[in-house]
Amino acid sequence: MPIQDKPRGLKAQRDAAQEVATSALAFIAADGERLVRFLAETGLSPATLRDAAAKRGFGAGVLAFVISDEAMLVAFAAEKGLDPRHVVGALEILAPQADPDAVVRRPM
Repeated sequence: MPIQDKPRGLKAQRDAAQEVATSALAFIAADGERLVRFLAETGLSPATLRDAAAKRGFGAGVLAFVISDEAMLVAFAAEKGLDPRHVVGALEILAPQADPDAVVRRPM
């Protein structure tokens, strides 16, 4: 389900955001230079990538990596038919900013 379909409910939004993150990982893996840079920046290796991908928060890290490079963000969004703002929105869903005024705090 593409994120631009505006899924309803928190679970549906998280699922759509995770789908964007999974697509972003495939986008990274499809290009050797991007993959080498991703592995170097994350400290992962090809052998540890699969285990890391199964951990909570990995998708947010993938999206943060893509967003950190505007050219990569634009290329990924264009390839997947997404507005780059939707990619940023997916990251915000997977790793919302901490609200210092919130009554309930997210565990770190």
